[in-house]
Amino acid sequence: MKIQRFVLLPLVALALLLSACGAPAPVATAAPAQPTAAVVAATDVPVITTELVVMAASSLTDAFNELADAFEAAHPGVDVLPNYASSSSLATQIVEGAPADVFASANFAQMNVAADASRIEGEPTAFLTNRLAIIVPADNPAGLQTYADLANAGIALILAAPDVPIREYSDQAISLMGDEAWQAAVYANLVSEELNVRQVATKVSLGEADAGIVYTSDVTPDIASSVLQIAIPDEMNVIASYPIAVVKDAPAGDVAQAFVDFVLSAEGQAILAKWGFGPRP
Repeated sequence: MKIQRFVLLPLVALALLLSACGAPAPVATAAPAQPTAAVVAATDVPVITTELVVMAASSLTDAFNELADAFEAAHPGVDVLPNYASSSSLATQIVEGAPADVFASANFAQMNVAADASRIEGEPTAFLTNRLAIIVPADNPAGLQTYADLANAGIALILAAPDVPIREYSDQAISLMGDEAWQAAVYANLVSEELNVRQVATKVSLGEADAGIVYTSDVTPDIASSVLQIAIPDEMNVIASYPIAVVKDAPAGDVAQAFVDFVLSAEGQAILAKWGFGPRP
């Protein structure tokens, strides 16, 4: 019996050793988490990859807002950022190095300011035309009937400031309407010079002046019921020609050219026509 005790002890030890070296028990693992509805929905939202800064004359506000929406719809990932002001102000900003991709001016004179400073890429392209009109408040307190009445004593006339394209066009039209004495009487009635054409239109629509000269396209649905238009005869009117171009070293160069091409396309021209602009010259 003494011999059997010594044989069993090594066998028990060996069994314990083999048990300790065996494979570990399996560990339960959690199932992979499924994305929540919020995460799935977020993946469907377009990521903005390109911001396109468009410097445009204030008279283009409504039309370019619609052009921007249409361009963004056709180019996912592009965010069009319009900057509206007088063309002279925008040209100054561009010359001074303000970040910009596209410049749409209301005349070639201000486009040339930017081009002469080597801030324009390639040749600007005329993309629309516009005409001038005299506007008066809807109740026409001064009783103006024709362009000739602009020289009547006591008329409160508003024009844009010098160097703003609409002012240059207005001065050209006034020079065709009458002799020097008549012109002097018209300018004697000038009570305010605004920073851009939209300010002229707004002030007349609010009854803050008896008359103003704007583009026909500035009689937008917002003010159409608040003003009357007095037509300027063709022989005295001035056809405004608007150029557009890509700004040199534009941060979004390829997209900028695509925007210019869109403005010149049939779809772009149809949008401009909808807002009262004439066809490309």
